[in-house]
Amino acid sequence: MAMIHWCGTGLSSGPGLRRLIDAGRALTVWTIERPQAEALLAGRRARIAEYSLPALEATLRPGDVVVSMLPSDLHPALARIALHRQAHFVCASELTPELRGLDAAARKAGVAVVGEVGLAPGIDHLMAHDLVADYRASGTIAPGDTVSFHSYCGGIPARPNAFRYKFSWSPLGVLRGLKSPSRSIRHFTELRLAHPWEGVMRYDAPLPHPETFEVYPNRDSLGYIGEYRFDPSWRIEDFVRGTLRLLGWAEAWQPVFAALGDTSDGAERRLAQLAERLLRENGYGPDEPDRVVAVVTLTAKRAGRAVFDRSWVLEATGDIRGSAMARLVSGTVSLAVEAVLAHDIPAGVHAAPHDPKLVQGWLSALQVQAQYLAKVDHLA
Repeated sequence: MAMIHWCGTGLSSGPGLRRLIDAGRALTVWTIERPQAEALLAGRRARIAEYSLPALEATLRPGDVVVSMLPSDLHPALARIALHRQAHFVCASELTPELRGLDAAARKAGVAVVGEVGLAPGIDHLMAHDLVADYRASGTIAPGDTVSFHSYCGGIPARPNAFRYKFSWSPLGVLRGLKSPSRSIRHFTELRLAHPWEGVMRYDAPLPHPETFEVYPNRDSLGYIGEYRFDPSWRIEDFVRGTLRLLGWAEAWQPVFAALGDTSDGAERRLAQLAERLLRENGYGPDEPDRVVAVVTLTAKRAGRAVFDRSWVLEATGDIRGSAMARLVSGTVSLAVEAVLAHDIPAGVHAAPHDPKLVQGWLSALQVQAQYLAKVDHLA
């Protein structure tokens, strides 16, 4: 039986790890925090090993799966070790150019390198692929129609605080994401922002109980036009993948934005110190629930009137099974691991699947991780 090597026991690891063990998968947990790993296992039996790259590499066998729940800057080294040992690699994080550059080597080794299988990126990709497939099959496509795509997702506190946010994953990752410039399309025009918070706007989410949030464009949305298989002939009015926050977030974070603009010597060290302080001041307490909201919408208009308008809507809250963020991120990672082991994902570098069978299967499996996950036709 292939061994799953689960590397990392941080805030988002537990539910997916436990799901794989409960399914009878052979699994080794690699960690530098053994007590933390034992707590995540919650009484389940799995081998716990002290994490180091040499120790992991020495243990890998062809056909094994390396799962990285470690910081994203560690993924390339882990992926290269996996390829060297003819093992697969899975992570929740964005597929960087360095990881995408491993495609030829992965194909040659006959293994899969899979990324963007967390919440966002990850579940949002599944939703987008499903909506694009619906639109193509709808019979409503006509020359001259305009198409708009909006994808907003965020982890927010279930009990709002003055900071309007609490950290359910790496604070340093959150801050680095905010330092990344963004590209999107607004009103047929490319919008470039050096600082994504400059694009904050209000957004009315079509939740079962409608609610207004703040959203901002996240990193480079435009590369996903091709990823989501938009037809080149479609006239795109809006295309944005963004982050969702509670109302008042932008105002509460003004001191953080000022710190993120610091480019002087030692800025990276000060950023790490800021991340540590923010986690101390705004981390989740024991058994304190978090909340995740995601809405992905595809709209087509003709002569200013919508002829196709559908959304996937997700809402989840932390409970006894773990935080909402952990359930959705590591739960999706576990589905990717199973797909790799079943050879449902071919050799090479891949993001969350667009194959309709996998998309529907994964979204169905994720129903149990959310309080609400549904596709809504706004024209019905």
